[in-house]
Amino acid sequence: MPHLELGLPAAALDADRTRPELTDSDLQTVAAQLGRPPRGLVAVAARCVCGAPLVVVTKPLLEDGTPFPTVFYLTQPAAISAVGRLESTGLMARFNADLAEDQGLREAYLEAHRDYLAQRAQLGSPPQLDGVSAGGMPRRVKCLHVLVAHSLARGPGVNPLGDLVLAALVPDWRPDQCQCEHYEPPVKAAPGPANGRRQDSAEQPAAAGPRPEVSTGGDRPAERVV
Repeated sequence: MPHLELGLPAAALDADRTRPELTDSDLQTVAAQLGRPPRGLVAVAARCVCGAPLVVVTKPLLEDGTPFPTVFYLTQPAAISAVGRLESTGLMARFNADLAEDQGLREAYLEAHRDYLAQRAQLGSPPQLDGVSAGGMPRRVKCLHVLVAHSLARGPGVNPLGDLVLAALVPDWRPDQCQCEHYEPPVKAAPGPANGRRQDSAEQPAAAGPRPEVSTGGDRPAERVV
């Protein structure tokens, strides 16, 4: 597996829970989170405080040759649902208006786009994705899930709009509190494209089901790969 230079210095994290490698348990959890077997996964970019995958790293070119631009993919159902609720409030339109008016924001968003491309280039550079990042970067916003996943994977200060979305999610969702379900293995089904559905399109992963039990994970931030 390629080594990814992602996130914060190791000293800033809980060394016992900084685990970028994918385990069999991680793969089973991600399959349960998405409701189908995932494809193209190479690492865990961020974990919930309970240790479950929160953001995974996906190959830019799948085994069948399909290009997949979304290298950082949000998998936790509670987070996906919370971000979807924000999207329904018109936040993307407000961000696009802000980008049109704020040169400083445009420049910072362009740097986020460049960072995304640099991270993905460590996994390969398929010509179909040349200059294409995800989520609408660098000119517009078309998927908040992509921006949130980027911020969770890379830490604060990399994607300005992803950071703003994370702040807007509180108290509905926050990375220092666990909202994971007791994931059940999905019904066996043919793998969908990459992680099921693209988070850089209008489609989103399967919505979270009911959460009869919600655990709390203390006040530690979600881990990021180093």
